[in-house]
Amino acid sequence: MKLTSRSSLAEVAAYVAKALARAKIRAVLTGGACATIYSKGEYQSLDLDFVLQSAISPEQLDAVMESIGFRATGNRYEHPHTPFFVEFPAGPLGIGADIDIRPVFTRIKGVGVRVLSATDSCRDRLAAFYHWNDRQSLITAVQVAKHRKVNLNAIRAWSGRENASDKFMEFLGILRQAQKKPSRPGKRRV
Repeated sequence: MKLTSRSSLAEVAAYVAKALARAKIRAVLTGGACATIYSKGEYQSLDLDFVLQSAISPEQLDAVMESIGFRATGNRYEHPHTPFFVEFPAGPLGIGADIDIRPVFTRIKGVGVRVLSATDSCRDRLAAFYHWNDRQSLITAVQVAKHRKVNLNAIRAWSGRENASDKFMEFLGILRQAQKKPSRPGKRRV
């Protein structure tokens, strides 16, 4: 696989995950990149956040990323042939106050990639809505839940622990409205 200007976010995720795995670095794809994948491209992120679960020095990470054409620019890695960039936010892997996150494996372009589950991706977007009143994240959570099976009971319980039961009900109302509308085909790449 080679990255080009036409590579999708999912292809970039697979490319980076494969390089990290070759170097025996365990990392989980999180954030907007997961939301892009789970929303079938209805939401589009330009960055890929991988939370490292292996001890690695910045120099080792730089070497792995450079081996696949990414160069460090500040706190992110950029590739000359794709608009997508990669960041490695500090761990631990968590959503709101919950740090007991269990990533799942998904196959992207034949590569096993550790990612947040669809339910956790939805919660991740809702956390931004709950704590920072980020309305775009609310809409993105709806898009994830509209396209993927998520555990609404688990999200409801977690929302209560985050003191956001009222905002969960707002999310649920918007989701129910979105599920009534037929999806419009789009030209988004994933």
